[in-house]
Amino acid sequence: MTRAKYSPLFVTKDLLENRYKGAEVIFLAGSVMRGEASTYSDVDIVVVFPNVERAYRESFYHLEWPVEAFVHDPETLRHFFEDVDWPEGNCTLAEMVHEGIETPGATSFSEGLKSMASKVLAEGPPKLAPSDIDDRRYLISELVDDVRDPRSRHELVASATRLYAELADFHFRSRGNYSASGKAILKRLKKADPAFLRSFTEAFDALFISGGGPAKVIELTEALLAPYGGFLFGGYRRDAPTRSTVARAGR
Repeated sequence: MTRAKYSPLFVTKDLLENRYKGAEVIFLAGSVMRGEASTYSDVDIVVVFPNVERAYRESFYHLEWPVEAFVHDPETLRHFFEDVDWPEGNCTLAEMVHEGIETPGATSFSEGLKSMASKVLAEGPPKLAPSDIDDRRYLISELVDDVRDPRSRHELVASATRLYAELADFHFRSRGNYSASGKAILKRLKKADPAFLRSFTEAFDALFISGGGPAKVIELTEALLAPYGGFLFGGYRRDAPTRSTVARAGR
């Protein structure tokens, strides 16, 4: 591909000089920064101005590279770190700033942002309440029942794919770690718990690839849920908001 003649760092510098004039710093992050890019990897950047009217993200092509940009100022970064991502157990934006390479270079401004990101990462996500754990146990139990005896291969794939993500999320959050989604699940598991990663991948390989059926996935799920009460169906209940609460929320 012709983009190979432009390095991700060169692309980032050109964006700072042309598209994002006035920005204090651009953090180059993601797989291209780590040297793990695939043929279709994009350039992930966090652009930080002294002040923006509102934060936004945009995707475009620049110098033959696909670029995904997250545009902020220090206050919108803090808002996303603490009020948007943190309650959901998500730290992707904070990790991008923490790990990112600064363009045009490190300054007191960029170091302050990295310090803010490091603090969020060190604190970890909010602890799951008992009700949150039960909600996850109930959903996972339902998904396991769906893979035990599916009516078709397509239903098995649909249920097991959802279960893959839910089990990973439960593993992360129940241990006080930030969660992940998609391909980032494997990267985070490799760092946080290599032993569980082996069991996790072996179980789903047996289900999806070798035709071994759901037995290993069910066994893995049983072990994961056991410290929290195991599978959950009977006795589970969640009350909807009262009508008065709904009415007040709609005003």
